[in-house]
Amino acid sequence: DGKIYDAYIIYPKSHTNEAGFVEHFVYQVMPDILENKCGYKLCIYGRDIYPGEDTASGIEKRMQKSRRLIILLTHQLINCKEPAYDQHIALYNALIQNDIKVILLEMETIGSYEKLQESLSFIIKKQGTIKWKEQQSVHPQSINSKFWKQVRYHMPLTLKSS
Repeated sequence: DGKIYDAYIIYPKSHTNEAGFVEHFVYQVMPDILENKCGYKLCIYGRDIYPGEDTASGIEKRMQKSRRLIILLTHQLINCKEPAYDQHIALYNALIQNDIKVILLEMETIGSYEKLQESLSFIIKKQGTIKWKEQQSVHPQSINSKFWKQVRYHMPLTLKSS
């Protein structure tokens, strides 16, 4: 299908305390589970988009070469007045062009979705979210947890090389 990545990861990029957990999750936990244990290939901003590369076109190219979009929902991402460029492009591709599936990971209890962008709340109403539960942070590497099973269910099939 010409795709290089199984999923492009969208997460809030900032320097708050909560961002420390989110960045640890994005750069350590997700690659450990989804790449090392399940054989997926993830595209993570800051790891797979190169210094000096035009960020906007780098993001667009990587998304076009991805089979899924994984968006990490946090209060920071939701309350952001100006959504990040990758989030804009992702939602446009998912809703307008309808060419990519979105997986929403609710990293903390969001409660009301009223503040959400219309496009995000539409996707949530249509398919729901996968909720990260606090107790999972004790053993986040358990590939057999309900959370990771749900994530893998929404991911494309991997071609296991034998």
